Amino acid sequence: MRVTRAAIVLAGGDPVEPALRTLLPEDAVVIAADSGVHQAELLDLRVDYLVGDLDSADEAAVERARAAGAVVERHPVEKDATDLELAFDLARDRGVQSVTVVGGGGGRVDHFLANVALLASSRFSDLVVDARIGDAHVSVVQGGRPALAVVGAIGSLITLLAVGGDACGVTTTGLQYPLHGATLRPGSSRGVSNVLVSERATVELEQGTLLVIHVFGGTR
Repeated sequence: MRVTRAAIVLAGGDPVEPALRTLLPEDAVVIAADSGVHQAELLDLRVDYLVGDLDSADEAAVERARAAGAVVERHPVEKDATDLELAFDLARDRGVQSVTVVGGGGGRVDHFLANVALLASSRFSDLVVDARIGDAHVSVVQGGRPALAVVGAIGSLITLLAVGGDACGVTTTGLQYPLHGATLRPGSSRGVSNVLVSERATVELEQGTLLVIHVFGGTR
Protein backbone atom coordinates (compact mmCIF):
# COMPACT_ATOMS: atom_id res chain seq x y z
CA MET A 1 0.00 0.00 0.00
CA ARG A 2 1.21 3.49 -0.89
CA VAL A 3 2.10 6.11 1.72
CA THR A 4 0.06 9.30 1.47
CA ARG A 5 -0.81 12.29 3.60
CA ALA A 6 -4.50 12.29 2.63
CA ALA A 7 -7.34 9.81 3.02
CA ILE A 8 -10.75 9.56 1.41
CA VAL A 9 -13.18 7.82 3.76
CA LEU A 10 -16.32 6.54 2.09
CA ALA A 11 -19.40 6.24 4.32
CA GLY A 12 -22.78 4.71 3.57
CA GLY A 13 -26.08 6.54 3.28
CA ASP A 14 -27.59 8.05 0.17
CA PRO A 15 -25.74 7.24 -3.09
CA VAL A 16 -23.29 9.95 -4.16
CA GLU A 17 -23.16 11.64 -7.55
CA PRO A 18 -20.32 10.32 -9.75
CA ALA A 19 -19.35 13.93 -10.62
CA LEU A 20 -18.18 14.33 -7.02
CA ARG A 21 -15.03 12.42 -8.00
CA THR A 22 -13.50 15.57 -9.48
CA LEU A 23 -13.68 17.34 -6.10
CA LEU A 24 -11.78 14.69 -4.15
CA PRO A 25 -8.04 14.75 -3.38
CA GLU A 26 -5.73 12.94 -5.75
CA ASP A 27 -3.29 10.25 -4.62
CA ALA A 28 -5.21 9.65 -1.38
CA VAL A 29 -5.55 6.34 0.40
CA VAL A 30 -9.16 5.18 -0.04
CA ILE A 31 -10.92 3.66 2.96
CA ALA A 32 -14.45 2.31 2.65
CA ALA A 33 -16.48 2.05 5.85
CA ASP A 34 -18.87 -0.90 5.40
CA SER A 35 -21.39 0.02 2.66
CA GLY A 36 -19.07 2.85 1.64
CA VAL A 37 -17.70 0.21 -0.73
CA HIS A 38 -20.78 0.89 -2.89
CA GLN A 39 -19.90 4.60 -2.98
CA ALA A 40 -16.44 3.63 -4.21
CA GLU A 41 -17.97 1.82 -7.17
CA LEU A 42 -20.17 4.81 -8.01
CA LEU A 43 -17.10 7.07 -7.94
CA ASP A 44 -14.87 4.57 -9.75
CA LEU A 45 -12.39 4.60 -6.86
CA ARG A 46 -10.14 1.66 -6.07
CA VAL A 47 -10.47 0.81 -2.38
CA ASP A 48 -7.27 0.32 -0.38
CA TYR A 49 -9.01 -0.70 2.85
CA LEU A 50 -12.53 -1.93 3.62
CA VAL A 51 -13.35 -1.79 7.32
CA GLY A 52 -16.37 -2.47 9.52
CA ASP A 53 -18.77 -5.23 10.45
CA LEU A 54 -19.86 -5.30 6.77
CA ASP A 55 -23.48 -5.96 7.68
CA SER A 56 -24.62 -3.37 5.11
CA ALA A 57 -22.17 -4.22 2.34
CA ASP A 58 -23.09 -6.56 -0.47
CA GLU A 59 -20.78 -9.58 -0.34
CA ALA A 60 -20.24 -9.41 -4.10
CA ALA A 61 -18.99 -5.82 -3.74
CA VAL A 62 -16.74 -6.87 -0.87
CA GLU A 63 -15.20 -9.61 -3.00
CA ARG A 64 -14.74 -7.25 -5.95
CA ALA A 65 -12.85 -4.84 -3.68
CA ARG A 66 -10.74 -7.67 -2.26
CA ALA A 67 -9.94 -8.97 -5.73
CA ALA A 68 -8.82 -5.48 -6.76
CA GLY A 69 -6.34 -5.39 -3.87
CA ALA A 70 -8.28 -4.02 -0.92
CA VAL A 71 -7.32 -5.11 2.59
CA VAL A 72 -10.56 -6.19 4.28
CA GLU A 73 -10.79 -5.70 8.06
CA ARG A 74 -14.02 -7.31 9.27
CA HIS A 75 -15.12 -6.42 12.82
CA PRO A 76 -17.83 -7.95 15.02
CA VAL A 77 -21.31 -6.47 14.75
CA GLU A 78 -21.27 -5.90 18.52
CA LYS A 79 -18.51 -3.32 18.94
CA ASP A 80 -17.84 -0.03 20.72
CA ALA A 81 -17.21 2.11 17.62
CA THR A 82 -19.11 2.88 14.45
CA ASP A 83 -17.70 1.76 11.12
CA LEU A 84 -16.84 5.38 10.34
CA GLU A 85 -14.85 5.74 13.55
CA LEU A 86 -12.97 2.53 12.71
CA ALA A 87 -12.15 4.08 9.34
CA PHE A 88 -10.82 7.23 11.04
CA ASP A 89 -8.66 5.13 13.34
CA LEU A 90 -7.30 3.23 10.35
CA ALA A 91 -6.54 6.49 8.53
CA ARG A 92 -4.61 7.77 11.54
CA ASP A 93 -2.68 4.50 11.71
CA ARG A 94 -1.67 5.15 8.11
CA GLY A 95 -0.16 8.45 9.21
CA VAL A 96 -2.44 10.71 7.17
CA GLN A 97 -2.78 14.40 7.91
CA SER A 98 -6.16 15.05 6.28
CA VAL A 99 -9.39 13.09 5.92
CA THR A 100 -12.19 13.77 3.45
CA VAL A 101 -15.40 11.91 4.24
CA VAL A 102 -17.81 11.15 1.40
CA GLY A 103 -21.41 10.19 2.13
CA GLY A 104 -23.04 9.57 5.48
CA GLY A 105 -26.25 11.45 4.73
CA GLY A 106 -29.74 9.98 4.59
CA GLY A 107 -30.82 6.82 6.34
CA ARG A 108 -30.96 6.82 10.14
CA VAL A 109 -30.83 10.18 11.85
CA ASP A 110 -28.88 8.77 14.82
CA HIS A 111 -26.14 7.54 12.50
CA PHE A 112 -26.07 10.88 10.69
CA LEU A 113 -25.71 12.86 13.94
CA ALA A 114 -23.04 10.47 15.22
CA ASN A 115 -21.13 10.88 11.96
CA VAL A 116 -21.22 14.68 12.18
CA ALA A 117 -20.12 14.60 15.82
CA LEU A 118 -17.22 12.35 14.86
CA LEU A 119 -15.96 14.87 12.31
CA ALA A 120 -15.37 17.43 15.06
CA SER A 121 -14.29 15.01 17.78
CA SER A 122 -11.34 16.14 19.88
CA ARG A 123 -9.84 12.67 19.26
CA PHE A 124 -9.13 13.69 15.70
CA SER A 125 -8.39 17.39 16.20
CA ASP A 126 -4.85 16.89 14.89
CA LEU A 127 -6.28 16.02 11.46
CA VAL A 128 -7.65 18.36 8.81
CA VAL A 129 -11.19 17.04 8.30
CA ASP A 130 -13.89 17.82 5.77
CA ALA A 131 -16.89 15.96 4.38
CA ARG A 132 -19.09 15.86 1.30
CA ILE A 133 -22.56 15.04 2.59
CA GLY A 134 -25.49 15.37 0.23
CA ASP A 135 -25.52 18.89 -1.21
CA ALA A 136 -23.21 20.26 1.47
CA HIS A 137 -19.48 20.57 2.04
CA VAL A 138 -18.66 20.44 5.76
CA SER A 139 -15.27 21.67 6.98
CA VAL A 140 -13.92 21.42 10.51
CA VAL A 141 -12.03 24.53 11.60
CA GLN A 142 -9.78 24.26 14.65
CA GLY A 143 -8.66 27.31 16.59
CA GLY A 144 -5.23 28.71 15.75
CA ARG A 145 -4.98 27.16 12.31
CA PRO A 146 -4.76 29.17 9.06
CA ALA A 147 -8.02 30.67 7.83
CA LEU A 148 -10.33 28.36 5.90
CA ALA A 149 -11.05 29.45 2.33
CA VAL A 150 -14.61 28.88 1.12
CA VAL A 151 -15.09 29.07 -2.64
CA GLY A 152 -18.53 29.03 -4.22
CA ALA A 153 -21.31 30.81 -6.03
CA ILE A 154 -22.43 34.21 -4.76
CA GLY A 155 -25.67 33.75 -2.86
CA SER A 156 -24.95 30.25 -1.59
CA LEU A 157 -25.41 29.57 2.11
CA ILE A 158 -22.73 29.26 4.79
CA THR A 159 -23.52 28.13 8.33
CA LEU A 160 -21.07 28.27 11.24
CA LEU A 161 -21.73 26.00 14.23
CA ALA A 162 -19.65 25.84 17.39
CA VAL A 163 -19.11 22.32 18.74
CA GLY A 164 -17.63 21.05 21.98
CA GLY A 165 -17.54 24.49 23.61
CA ASP A 166 -17.34 28.15 22.71
CA ALA A 167 -15.71 29.10 19.41
CA CYS A 168 -13.81 32.29 20.22
CA GLY A 169 -12.31 34.89 17.93
CA VAL A 170 -14.36 34.07 14.82
CA THR A 171 -13.50 36.41 11.95
CA THR A 172 -14.95 36.13 8.45
CA THR A 173 -14.61 37.83 5.09
CA GLY A 174 -16.79 37.57 2.01
CA LEU A 175 -20.04 36.94 3.91
CA GLN A 176 -23.14 39.10 4.07
CA TYR A 177 -23.05 39.20 7.86
CA PRO A 178 -19.37 39.52 8.79
CA LEU A 179 -17.94 38.49 12.13
CA HIS A 180 -14.99 40.24 13.75
CA GLY A 181 -13.50 38.37 16.70
CA ALA A 182 -16.93 37.04 17.62
CA THR A 183 -17.77 34.21 19.99
CA LEU A 184 -20.19 31.53 18.82
CA ARG A 185 -21.63 29.19 21.43
CA PRO A 186 -22.93 25.63 21.07
CA GLY A 187 -26.71 25.64 20.64
CA SER A 188 -26.79 29.20 19.31
CA SER A 189 -28.29 29.82 15.87
CA ARG A 190 -26.33 33.03 15.33
CA GLY A 191 -24.10 31.47 12.67
CA VAL A 192 -26.91 29.84 10.67
CA SER A 193 -27.68 30.85 7.04
CA ASN A 194 -25.03 33.42 6.30
CA VAL A 195 -24.58 34.19 2.60
CA LEU A 196 -21.61 34.35 0.26
CA VAL A 197 -21.26 37.85 -1.25
CA SER A 198 -17.96 37.00 -2.91
CA GLU A 199 -16.80 33.93 -4.78
CA ARG A 200 -14.17 33.46 -2.06
CA ALA A 201 -14.79 33.85 1.64
CA THR A 202 -12.60 33.08 4.66
CA VAL A 203 -13.31 31.84 8.16
CA GLU A 204 -10.70 32.20 10.89
CA LEU A 205 -10.89 31.00 14.48
CA GLU A 206 -8.69 31.74 17.49
CA GLN A 207 -9.92 29.06 19.94
CA GLY A 208 -12.37 26.17 19.85
CA THR A 209 -13.90 24.21 17.02
CA LEU A 210 -16.29 25.24 14.26
CA LEU A 211 -18.24 23.32 11.66
CA VAL A 212 -18.41 25.39 8.48
CA ILE A 213 -21.24 24.10 6.32
CA HIS A 214 -21.42 25.27 2.70
CA VAL A 215 -24.76 24.37 1.13
CA PHE A 216 -24.55 24.35 -2.66
CA GLY A 217 -27.61 25.76 -4.34
CA GLY A 218 -29.23 26.52 -1.00
CA THR A 219 -31.46 29.51 -0.40
CA ARG A 220 -32.49 31.23 2.81
